[in-house]
Amino acid sequence: MALDSLGDWVRTSYSSNVTPENDGEEVTLFGWVQEVRDLGGIRFVILQDREGTIQVTIPKKKVAPEVLSKSDTLQKRYSVGVKGTVKKTNMTPRGIEVIPKEIKIFTTATEQLPIDITGKTPANIEARLDARALDLCLEQNAAAFKIQHHALAAIRDFLFEKGFLEVHTPRIIASATEGGAELFPVDYFGQKAYLAQSPQLYKEQLTMSLEKVFEVGPFFRAELSHTRRHLSEFVSVDIEQAFANAEDVMQLLERVIQYTCKTVKEECVKELSALKYKVTVPELPFKRFTYDEILNDLKKEDINIPWGEDIPTPAFRALGKERGYYYFITDWPTHAKAFYIKPKDGKPELCEGFDLMWRWIELVSGGTRIADKMLLMERMKEKGLNPNSFKYHLQAFDYGMPPHAGWAIGLERLTMVLTGKKNIREVSLYPRDRVRLTP
Repeated sequence: MALDSLGDWVRTSYSSNVTPENDGEEVTLFGWVQEVRDLGGIRFVILQDREGTIQVTIPKKKVAPEVLSKSDTLQKRYSVGVKGTVKKTNMTPRGIEVIPKEIKIFTTATEQLPIDITGKTPANIEARLDARALDLCLEQNAAAFKIQHHALAAIRDFLFEKGFLEVHTPRIIASATEGGAELFPVDYFGQKAYLAQSPQLYKEQLTMSLEKVFEVGPFFRAELSHTRRHLSEFVSVDIEQAFANAEDVMQLLERVIQYTCKTVKEECVKELSALKYKVTVPELPFKRFTYDEILNDLKKEDINIPWGEDIPTPAFRALGKERGYYYFITDWPTHAKAFYIKPKDGKPELCEGFDLMWRWIELVSGGTRIADKMLLMERMKEKGLNPNSFKYHLQAFDYGMPPHAGWAIGLERLTMVLTGKKNIREVSLYPRDRVRLTP
């Protein structure tokens, strides 16, 4: 088959922009063949583009011979262009169809596609991820990422309005941000280096000059867990604010979440409909529970967790049955949190760290940071870390480190909340985990 070039064709409309008001107008559409139905004297081609689908109707005795000839060869996922006239009709759900005057075939596709692009025959998650580029062509799968786009835009808009500056910190680092074994080593011109777990130390240093900063970017943790909530490469939305404490940034966070939910609910009606999901805009303030209160509530469910230990997923699931909303957990045991979280004044066994939960999913972790160099070094040693490994970070504390606080949102987990998806791999374009390195 001879393929066509784009030539001087220019798209005039996306499928969603064509309405009955365009009756009689000529349009140029680009997209992919989703389906071809032949009813003898008439052929229907469902054309899909980024915004949806539109019906191209080919009455075989009324179109030009070259148009009919081209339509004879069309198959699913062919990349095509259609130039034709909009016609108002009662025979399609949207009340329109396009009668083609010219068709261009740019590329073809294999006849046996690995998954059903109409979505009528569901595929399992592994088959979908193996053919991810095709999987994302399904409306309901692409919808999750359009929602993610609007959510991230809302977060950025909110933070810009509050005076935060967007920054970009290194991904190749010389020492672990938070210690532990969840590190990916990198050979950096013969030196030992690691992929960054978070921008934590850099964003703290930036509060000394820029005061209010945020970053959106990928980070890396060698997660041995293979669950529906963990990835080895994930996107984090981090903020850090000078002259602020945990309560200040908690109030900022709940407003960010509320604004984001409101934006998605208003701007993603079509996508939410495709997912058959409703987003609830939460009321402020979010409820706050201390670590001790959570442990006491768990005891009522016959779940006993020794004081000081982290709260495991089964316990959070039990909590989520009664808490179908956003809520903070505060006053964590100091040793349960990262070395840079500030112990509470007068009660150093507790710290000014917090987690934001949605039902049973941890979305955000944050808190007041330690601004005192000596205390920070003590906490490093308590965590089994060598302060010498952090000398470049520690030297910043000799230059007037301000009181500061911040948090980090897991973007994929937030997208799960906003889309109703149960598996984090569905809201990562090309997920990386312990068993998947391709595509």
